[in-house]
Amino acid sequence: MQSHDYGRDVLAQAKRKKVPEVPAEPGLVVEDPASGFCGAVVRFEYGQVVLEDRHGGHRVFPLRPAAFLIDGQPVTLVKPAPQPQKPQASASGSVRVEGLRARTARDSRIWVEGKHDAELVERVWGHDLRVEGVVVEPLDGVDELAARIAEFGTGPGRRLGVLVDHLVDGSKESRLVAGIRDENVLVTGHPYVDIWQAVKPSAVGIAAWPVVPRGVPWKEGVCAALGWGETYEGWARVLGAVGGFRDLESPLLGSVEQLIDFVTTGADR
Repeated sequence: MQSHDYGRDVLAQAKRKKVPEVPAEPGLVVEDPASGFCGAVVRFEYGQVVLEDRHGGHRVFPLRPAAFLIDGQPVTLVKPAPQPQKPQASASGSVRVEGLRARTARDSRIWVEGKHDAELVERVWGHDLRVEGVVVEPLDGVDELAARIAEFGTGPGRRLGVLVDHLVDGSKESRLVAGIRDENVLVTGHPYVDIWQAVKPSAVGIAAWPVVPRGVPWKEGVCAALGWGETYEGWARVLGAVGGFRDLESPLLGSVEQLIDFVTTGADR
């Protein structure tokens, strides 16, 4: 009886019948019958497949029809179809809109107390705000909030969302906003003395925010206690440590999300 080389015989049989095509997913173990090399798929290179054997050795093979064996049966390896990419998340956790062109600004606005508040909101919710066409403006405090609202002139499709620091019972801020009854204005806030405190201490590499004595400006007291230098240097540390919503305390997250929902609901869509 005429003998045949093992590899040649298998390939000859494969030519006589259609063999299955198998996506060469990474980790798939196949054998090259011509050489006897057995290994797992590692990657593709210019129409070739790279296999790795159990000793860590790599060999490159062309992707030819019926060129490999799986469990002794000939197969044709094909490059797997690309997997659809998962939608990228924005810093706020929302789905990122690729190729975004900012929406024309609404008449509605979100007001925050100061420059740092505005920069932090932009850092985390900037993508969402551009999708919705919402402008965030700093107020430099809320002492004249009622007068500013009257000057702005609210109405359907011209809403105001206001984010207030230290909005707790008995605070100056709570007394200032208590008299606002405009249905086109929503005031939310957080319990922290300053927006810096709404950043989790772990995000900036500290165990807790320092307790600042009464009579000492809070930011200056924090920078002195932590050795952060001037307040602008301290703020650069704080803002630079925020990569997304997970770095912020939940009271701030909830308050900003409420404001965005409020000003994007109405006739100016």
